Amino acid sequence: MNNPLPPECILRPATKEDIWTIRFLVLSAKLDPTQLRYSQFWLIECEGKIVACGQLRGFAGAQELGSLVVAKNWRHRGFGTYLTQHLIKQATQPLYLECLGERLVQFYTRLGFVPVGWQDLPPSLKWKFGITQFGSKLLPFISVTIMQYRGAALSNAVLQ
Repeated sequence: MNNPLPPECILRPATKEDIWTIRFLVLSAKLDPTQLRYSQFWLIECEGKIVACGQLRGFAGAQELGSLVVAKNWRHRGFGTYLTQHLIKQATQPLYLECLGERLVQFYTRLGFVPVGWQDLPPSLKWKFGITQFGSKLLPFISVTIMQYRGAALSNAVLQ
């Protein structure tokens, strides 16, 4: 990974005791609080406080990177990038995500994700992501983009 964590911070898998902190972070970011399984999360802990979390969920033939949150007072320090890169390395199947807004699309593009259409999703993700796509049609002011990880080499080419 490009940027190491500061010495007072560690990356670790979540434990059962972390679930309430994970829920708080996810809710504070206005993300979907359902289907949060602590065993699927990785955390960044600094000075004894959980400051970032991210989940890698398994589906038939695919995985989803979800619930990635950095606590407000800890943003702009590279934690989101570090955690995303770690989750990408943990993935063992094609990796997808949904994101709201253009700023997040730019963030994930830098890390090797590209927008894909709903029709290009594996069947196991079509239902899950289809609900959000339907909602964004009803509420057109909400921009939802589905993305797939295609690798760092592609993201570098896109940025040049």
